Amino acid sequence: MKWLVLLVFFCGSLAAEDPLLYWPQWRGPLNNGVGPKANPPVKWSEDSNMRWKSSLPGKGHSTPVVWKDTVFVSCAIPVGPEKPPIHNQADGAHDNLPVSKDHLFSMLAYNRQNGSLRYQRDLHRTFPHEGGHDTGSLASASPVTDGEHVIVSFGSHGLYGLNMQGDLIWERDFGQMQTRHAHGEGSSPVLHDDRLIVNWDHEGESAVYCLDKSNGSEIWKVSRNESTSWSTPLIVEESGKPQVIVSATGKIRSYDLLTGKVIWECGGLSRNVVATPVAGHGLLVASNSYDWQAMLAIRLEGATGDLTDTNQIVWSMNRLTPYVPSPLLYGKKLYFLRHLQGILSCVDLMTGEPLGGPYRLPLVRVLFASPVGAADRIYITSREGITLVMSNAEDSKLLSVNRLNDVFSASPALVGNQLFLRGEKFLYCLEKNVSPATFQNEGEPSSQSQNK
Repeated sequence: MKWLVLLVFFCGSLAAEDPLLYWPQWRGPLNNGVGPKANPPVKWSEDSNMRWKSSLPGKGHSTPVVWKDTVFVSCAIPVGPEKPPIHNQADGAHDNLPVSKDHLFSMLAYNRQNGSLRYQRDLHRTFPHEGGHDTGSLASASPVTDGEHVIVSFGSHGLYGLNMQGDLIWERDFGQMQTRHAHGEGSSPVLHDDRLIVNWDHEGESAVYCLDKSNGSEIWKVSRNESTSWSTPLIVEESGKPQVIVSATGKIRSYDLLTGKVIWECGGLSRNVVATPVAGHGLLVASNSYDWQAMLAIRLEGATGDLTDTNQIVWSMNRLTPYVPSPLLYGKKLYFLRHLQGILSCVDLMTGEPLGGPYRLPLVRVLFASPVGAADRIYITSREGITLVMSNAEDSKLLSVNRLNDVFSASPALVGNQLFLRGEKFLYCLEKNVSPATFQNEGEPSSQSQNK
């Protein structure tokens, strides 16, 4: 049996490039949270091992995307005068942030070497119809690039295809999402060869879209009987056939990438699916934790039809499963977090058996960023500005505790000897043996002067 996570970027036009060197999408080049050729620093602070720090003009929880010498970041920037706020009085809404200004939905490109702003591309301006959760953002979907295109989704505020210089090539408008509890939007688009996949699950007419990445035209659309999900689709290959897997409340479903036809589906998750599945070694693992805790490991070989309660489910668990952060798959080790309890679990991918732990993490309380791994280390970043570095070993030894003066919900990106952290105020590039920072942009970029 041959099986692998499809790398979007192993296409003919990019044969000279090694996509494993970069971080082209929110879960990295392998879609599992690992930077296979990265060796980021173990220790840093505001005063050490910081290559640069650049201010961000607006809030966003999307992961930085890195290709060659450019770092791409999406932002929602409040502009203009105050307006009567939206308080999101949706059924069951709680902890929601009122919106009181127009927002610019923008793509920013930073110089990877010194943090200078190359361009800010303002794509849309509007007064948002929903404010989202008070810990969320209006720019939570991460961009994706293949080295020729950069595609960014702002959900209700548009899907945009740009070239690497920031020129707008195409745009699509799918209408307004009505998210459950008005908690905002966050599923990221994914690429494979010439195809772009978008998960459009909400409280209205849900669907999964397959588009042509070069012009945004629709290749297929499949309607879904699903409520809001925030999970990003995962593309895998089994028996030579690429599949689009979307994790959601009703069913985890696999679609044929070429036709949109359902290959298999499996129930077992609760409402409010946020975590993105991971896959490797012939297994797919999907999880969530809202009404109840659930994690399912599904054998991909021979998977067809309804897999619920069948022997295609290799193992399952109902304790300490993740809600917001997605799992990290490092070799055959599966790491996952309890986001409000500061607990790290590690299990064997093939059996679900614990591999040490679970571990009560020191000093951290709220964990929205997904864990990442490189150089046999695990990086866990909290909202409080703390990143724990742990060994990818049986005892998961704590190697360092690192603090920055910012709030972090975006997942880190690992490229070469650098670690990129996107806070609510600053974008950081951390690198060993660089002190003091070679560039610090403390001012806000001008939308007018930088907009192409």
